[in-house]
Amino acid sequence: MDGTGDLFEPLAQAMGPRDTIDVVRYPGTEALGYDELERLVRAQLPAGQPFVLLGESFSGPLAISIAAAPPPGLRGLILCCSFARSPKPGLALLRGGLLEMSMKFMHSSLMRGPMRHMLLGRFATPHLVALLQGSLRQVSVAVMTRRMKEVQRVNVIDKLSQVRVPAMYLQAMHDRIVPAQAARIVQRALSGLRIVRLEGPHGLLQAAPVAAARAIETFCRELGNPEPATP
Repeated sequence: MDGTGDLFEPLAQAMGPRDTIDVVRYPGTEALGYDELERLVRAQLPAGQPFVLLGESFSGPLAISIAAAPPPGLRGLILCCSFARSPKPGLALLRGGLLEMSMKFMHSSLMRGPMRHMLLGRFATPHLVALLQGSLRQVSVAVMTRRMKEVQRVNVIDKLSQVRVPAMYLQAMHDRIVPAQAARIVQRALSGLRIVRLEGPHGLLQAAPVAAARAIETFCRELGNPEPATP
């Protein structure tokens, strides 16, 4: 949800020099909603060449919306630890000042341990923890609050029926944030969805980049090797 793109570093390294990843970065100081971010992402997608769109966590609904009204080069859709509607009903309880206070608390040093536990769990390393903290520092409280509000109310399930490209879901076996049910909900609306379960936490692309890269490479190879783009 940070949107800095810095956390894709482990995946980019695991993909190797032959595979190009175009990372679409979100502004860290502009409190944009899903609709505004979709316009931003569409403007930065590869032009004149085939590509696969990968939406991780918060970005999954964006990727689904884009795939439902696809640009010419889109050949496939990958969702990673993501959702088509709000994954946690309890998030709806965080309203107004309570939500903003929670986001401020998330930026504090007191939350470093809990955040590491939720996103990385036992897969945390000093390098990944530093990447995570560095990414969060670049995003304002107002931006994180707006994005959490968007997650609370998002529902793009109806758009899944409009997705015509092949799709894959990378599911972390130890995800403490997005439940396994989120993948099943997507699969019910998108019957051709391939679910690939990998050992790892919610930060799957960071903690298990090699396994994730192999799954992505296999998917892209079956499509004719289009390049991944990740919002």
